[in-house]
Amino acid sequence: MNTTIRRSQIATLKSFDNLFIEMSAKYCNQKCKNCYIDFPEFKKIKDFIEKEVIENALSELRDTNIKYIYLTGAEPMTHPDFNTILRLCLKKTDVCICTNGSFINEKKARFLKKVENESKNEIFFRISLDHYDEIKNDEVRYRGAYRQAVFAIKHLLKYNFTPFIIVTNFYRENIDILKNEFCRLFSEYNIEPSQIIINNFFDKSIAINDDAITTTRWNNLDCEHGRTLTSKGIYACPFLSGDYRGRCGKDFKDYATKIPIETNYCSTCINNSHEMFSVNFENQN
Repeated sequence: MNTTIRRSQIATLKSFDNLFIEMSAKYCNQKCKNCYIDFPEFKKIKDFIEKEVIENALSELRDTNIKYIYLTGAEPMTHPDFNTILRLCLKKTDVCICTNGSFINEKKARFLKKVENESKNEIFFRISLDHYDEIKNDEVRYRGAYRQAVFAIKHLLKYNFTPFIIVTNFYRENIDILKNEFCRLFSEYNIEPSQIIINNFFDKSIAINDDAITTTRWNNLDCEHGRTLTSKGIYACPFLSGDYRGRCGKDFKDYATKIPIETNYCSTCINNSHEMFSVNFENQN
């Protein structure tokens, strides 16, 4: 009889640098093959977080020195109160918008620059673009996604924003080649290699052996430097939003600072060479 008991390793919140706000858990205008979110097959669920929930959270965190707020999704810019929430968050700290870029044209980029100029804080962008080849990118996302993302990036650069290109390595290609090709694609705009971030692809169809989680050490994980606010409570990271294994509490009055490393998502983060959701903006200054 095997009496071996497996104990999950624990990740501890070392510093609360990043607040991720899930603007919508299931509503997006794209359904990408590499997305970790399980979208409804038929019905579009508009499960937007209420503005009051964000206001209360920011009030509870008023004495916490958060460096960055990330507006995440599904697609955060589908939120009907997006502009109001953006201004609200900018009162607290710098904001990073994690988007597929489909809502950004010249008019929107100009407006966002106006919003930024109203504040003492900055707006950054994480733009999802999964391959430098248009056909390969659109196979993962949808037809026209490549041109929309490139269009958005060019307009953001025109208004002196700093966009980070977030690539999920769906085809498992050489990282150096991917970065070089993206730099070539945006060569006339002086995109730096540090602005191109290659993440591992999380394949939901492949089960991860427990040993891959329990015996592996890691450098830094997002759950060690932030928490995720959702309409249903506080979670360890965007990957685990809505998953009971990642739930940290109802609100920021009393929330868990330790989380067991026990899911397939955790294995993906451990095997990544950097945090999967946050960005080291200091390298750009």
